[in-house]
Amino acid sequence: MLKRLMFSQKAAPYLFVLPFVLTFGIFWAFPLGRSVIMSGQNILPGQVENVGFANYERLFGDRLFWLAMGNSLRYTILTLVLLIPIPLFLAVLVNSKIGSPRLKAFFKSAMFIPALTSVVVAGIVFRLMFSESSTALMNQIIGVFGLEPTKWLKNDLTGLAALLIVALWRWTGVNMMYFLAGLQSIPQEYYEAADLDGASRWQQFRYVTLPQLRPTLIYVVTISVYGGMAMFLESFMLWGGNNSPQNIGLTIVGYLYRQGIEKNDLGYASAVGVVLLVVILAINLTQLSFNGMFRKEATR
Repeated sequence: MLKRLMFSQKAAPYLFVLPFVLTFGIFWAFPLGRSVIMSGQNILPGQVENVGFANYERLFGDRLFWLAMGNSLRYTILTLVLLIPIPLFLAVLVNSKIGSPRLKAFFKSAMFIPALTSVVVAGIVFRLMFSESSTALMNQIIGVFGLEPTKWLKNDLTGLAALLIVALWRWTGVNMMYFLAGLQSIPQEYYEAADLDGASRWQQFRYVTLPQLRPTLIYVVTISVYGGMAMFLESFMLWGGNNSPQNIGLTIVGYLYRQGIEKNDLGYASAVGVVLLVVILAINLTQLSFNGMFRKEATR
């Protein structure tokens, strides 16, 4: 019976997609639905009270929520500004005919290693690097230029700069690999034709490389938006906890963690999570629509 079912042309497709459906339902759809329900409840030990939209009303009047959301949005925008052009430039260099193949292979491996490094270990190292001590690495670097030691993690702008440096260190190599894969999928004939037409290197990049890289660019932007808005552990480890000075390192996920885990207010934390999901979906659907991902191809 089972053998006949597995080799059935009608049943086989459903059997192949069943693992995905189960994984999606158990680890995404069910938790999401449960979170939506919990966002309308006041959950206490041994007691659950339905409160309707009270958690959302409280949330939109919560100054700390808007501060955390602003921190996450600012971080996300700046990571997009840095983690799109810089990895793309590096990928173009690695994909070019300039340089030794062995050196390029070593460079790719070296750039990807930070993504394999534990965020906990990296956070501790960067916390020591950005320490306010005069012997800390970053203070020694600015000391070369005659500047006084800075309390990096106690000021808003310098704390944000530290977070961005961690993001650059960790994700530049990953995004470079995505772009490199996209570049290597572009047929070489396109460049040969452009070269015969007298196109310069910049014109080839603008009119051949960028249009052909569009799907990769859209993918990298999409995952970067999610990664920026979902960032938590880097901030947690950089400040050694979820309580940074004047909440300069508090992200929206950190605020969710504070309410749900530290204060045990699961109903309110669920409301924060639902709003965060809506914000991420709105941003990504907007940029996908702007890039024409939902347009139907013209048919002849």
